[in-house]
Amino acid sequence: MFFLLFAFWLILNGRWTGEIALTGCVVCGLIYLFLWKFMGYSPRKEWALFRRLPRAVCYGFFLIGEIFKSAWQTICFIWSPKVIVQPEITSFHTRLKTDTGKVLLANSISITPGTITVDIQEDMMLVHCLDESLDAGLEGSQMEEKIMKLEGDR
Repeated sequence: MFFLLFAFWLILNGRWTGEIALTGCVVCGLIYLFLWKFMGYSPRKEWALFRRLPRAVCYGFFLIGEIFKSAWQTICFIWSPKVIVQPEITSFHTRLKTDTGKVLLANSISITPGTITVDIQEDMMLVHCLDESLDAGLEGSQMEEKIMKLEGDR
């Protein structure tokens, strides 16, 4: 985190001098100590996040693929005069345990065209789908599996 803060400091300054570097080290060090002391941040958590980075990048690419597939399906619904769209609200139980994982799943569902997460209660998610075919596979989906892997070492 210190190095990211320092890199951000240098980018915002736009040039490199000894004075800027020294001031940046002091300011970034103080910010890092503040995060450590008052925000519950620690090098252990930082290392855990760093270890999850490859899985997060893989999930990002997976999500982009899902967005494109869903966008194509939604375009087909819109352009096809023969298809009658049947919107519905459906609910499903998620196996995710952490609030962060549940929010990530809800946002991932909402960012894909044709579906919107309406509500989250405990482990139950309420989702509005543009068509009833879009709700197939919400419960126990590949997206949920990838988020479970991203949450921890399962």
